[in-house]
Amino acid sequence: MPTVRTTYLHIAYEEWGDPSAPAIVLVHGWPDDVHCWEQVVPHLTRTHRVIAPHLRGHGRTRFRSEDTPRSGQIAALGHDLAEFLDAVGVQRPIVVGHDWGARAGYVVGALYAHLLRGLVAISAGYGSSGPRQRISYELAHAYWYEWFVKTERGRRAFEEDRADICRYLWQSWSPGWHFDDAEFETASKAWDNDDWPNITVHAYLQRWGEAPGAPEYDELENRLSLVPSVKVPTLVLHGNDDADNLPHTTEGKEAHFVNGYQRRLLDGVGHFVPREAPTPTAAAILEFAAGISTEE
Repeated sequence: MPTVRTTYLHIAYEEWGDPSAPAIVLVHGWPDDVHCWEQVVPHLTRTHRVIAPHLRGHGRTRFRSEDTPRSGQIAALGHDLAEFLDAVGVQRPIVVGHDWGARAGYVVGALYAHLLRGLVAISAGYGSSGPRQRISYELAHAYWYEWFVKTERGRRAFEEDRADICRYLWQSWSPGWHFDDAEFETASKAWDNDDWPNITVHAYLQRWGEAPGAPEYDELENRLSLVPSVKVPTLVLHGNDDADNLPHTTEGKEAHFVNGYQRRLLDGVGHFVPREAPTPTAAAILEFAAGISTEE
């Protein structure tokens, strides 16, 4: 498995298709892994080079130093993605991110826009979480696991019982989707990474102001706190039955996108859009890519 070195990580990644073709970079979410794209990739490789990195704390991606904080904050995810795009040497790809991958994509589209041509964000809205963000009680109920990590019991669950709690999240976030054991078990292997629990816990404590971020991202966090505009064309795909990031979290975001914002809801689809609806997902990505392929 190839890897690239960034400031803090050795990022492992998968690659398919013609290396000389235009690139699409697929960034998975949480709790998931690169296999979420398995049925999407064959549609894309007919015309594109496809690259899928393993997020920090997942799979074979590793920290370069034991002393680096195991941060899961959105600034860290975005910085990782920006450095990955530079290190892997792709020229202005389309970035497609699901869940945490979408949040990382928003960071790059806002603060490192020169690195990509366009963004497809799936199952996560821009500027929809943070300690000062007002959210509905319906959404707070959906985010129970993000509060659970504030307790010792919650932290133990993500350390000692990670497969069972994540299976419950898969089931509850996509209530109409019936995945098989083999699909889940393949994904769960990525969470055996020793850094996964600490990154998971920190992600939600920091997101809601219950823990400080890693100091190396302070300047980036300050810039993100202003909710900077995303500067690349953006398409959002969101399942109408998403019981985690509820569909209203992607509504009314147009003002944050200075180069276009499209939003499509997928009926009968929950949170795990690439797994539940791979063919429509791939078709939307390719249509979007074709529409901006000649833009500079």
